[in-house]
Amino acid sequence: MSENQGLSRREVLKAAGGAAAASALAGVAVPFVHAAESNTIQLALVGCGGRGTGAVANALNSKNGPCKLVAMADILKDRLGSSYENLHNDETYTKRIEVPDDRRFIRLDGYKKAMDCLKPGDVVILTTPPAFRWVHFTYAIEKGLNVFMEKPVAVDGPAAKKMLGLYEDSVKKNLKVGVGLMCRHSPARAELYQRIKDGAIGDLTLLRAYRMMGPEASCFSPPKPKDMNELEYQIRRFHSFLWASGGCYSDFLIHHIDECCWMKDAFPVMASATGGRHYRELNGVPQIDQNFDHYAVEYSYKDGTKLLLQGRTMPGCNQVFASYAMGSKGAAVISESSHFPAKCRTFKGFDVTNKQDVTWRYNSGKDEGNPYDIEWDDLLEAIRSDKPYNEVKRGTEASLVTAMGRMAAHTGQVIKRDDYLNSEHPFAPDVDKLVLGGPAPVLADKDGKYPVPQPGIVKDREYLVKS
Repeated sequence: MSENQGLSRREVLKAAGGAAAASALAGVAVPFVHAAESNTIQLALVGCGGRGTGAVANALNSKNGPCKLVAMADILKDRLGSSYENLHNDETYTKRIEVPDDRRFIRLDGYKKAMDCLKPGDVVILTTPPAFRWVHFTYAIEKGLNVFMEKPVAVDGPAAKKMLGLYEDSVKKNLKVGVGLMCRHSPARAELYQRIKDGAIGDLTLLRAYRMMGPEASCFSPPKPKDMNELEYQIRRFHSFLWASGGCYSDFLIHHIDECCWMKDAFPVMASATGGRHYRELNGVPQIDQNFDHYAVEYSYKDGTKLLLQGRTMPGCNQVFASYAMGSKGAAVISESSHFPAKCRTFKGFDVTNKQDVTWRYNSGKDEGNPYDIEWDDLLEAIRSDKPYNEVKRGTEASLVTAMGRMAAHTGQVIKRDDYLNSEHPFAPDVDKLVLGGPAPVLADKDGKYPVPQPGIVKDREYLVKS
């Protein structure tokens, strides 16, 4: 909503159809591109990787459209081009992709140019590596734009503190903001949550979560090509660099952590952990990234309840992808095999493989729906009905406690939530000042290797940066 107009977007969209509206809104900067399309919400995409491209498709699929993509920004020309082609060449979306060359921005400050193509009440999609989230969100608030941002929204304590401050600013401006923790929009999990609250498995005593898979995305990386700029390389391979993404831990494990926290109706206050790296080669090629390849974390809630988390990215190992809730009278499957369908169910015993003990399962004859689409239905409905909708505080807490567990593993220390939030060691304090062709926040040594965590040796931060 534009603060200066005194009109909600709902009022503007409702009024825009007739001559009376034209008279009533005379002199007002109405956020349309074309008068004939006054009901269309415009989108700008900042960060044109796979998740950003998918988010545009989810928005265009929404029952609460119509939407239209009008601008794109990325620092990687090939990535923006591929995203545009994939969307434009899909007949489902072609007519709603209106991004000429002069609205495709290949530069670090392209996010500003893309947002400048929108008007208050439109939506910017922030799907760059999360290190840039607070920078881009700051400008979106300044412009009065609604926002969809991918998770995690912060990769360390200082960035989380910035995001919590920006959350307050966005609420004051009545902006609608969605965060890509789509499992929170799963109707199956919502029903399970209510059943747990109603005592279906007794008192909640333990949560367990597992994402034990092979290598995913760019969690492991070979040495940088000699002809590639350092910053470009790290942004291309952002899962490999803690400053850019929080590493494979933050990007991959946050969903399991967050859905467990939903069932508990709380976020943990402390974490202790272990982890390490067994292999530094993949198919005979040296890997130089900063990630561990296995993590085991014990999260503690204020009441003493534990969440036990295991993560692994190793080829050839047993794979598990699931979250469970254990109670005093039984157990529950929060999710199993994938983010959706979640396959939620409850048991009268504690063996979640015993089909005879199932006491409830989400209506097996009913489609659970795609939570990636549903989160957009919810965001756009809030925009059109002008109702409060802002997921940034919860998304920041999820990002913060996720990173808290990662730091516990990387340092070998017990990490408390409040201490971590107030940490004085940001990964990339000048991320808003980065310049393509300039230095990156972390540099390789003479052998092309980057600093890695050293638990028990480096205790107050996750790695040492050599000057």
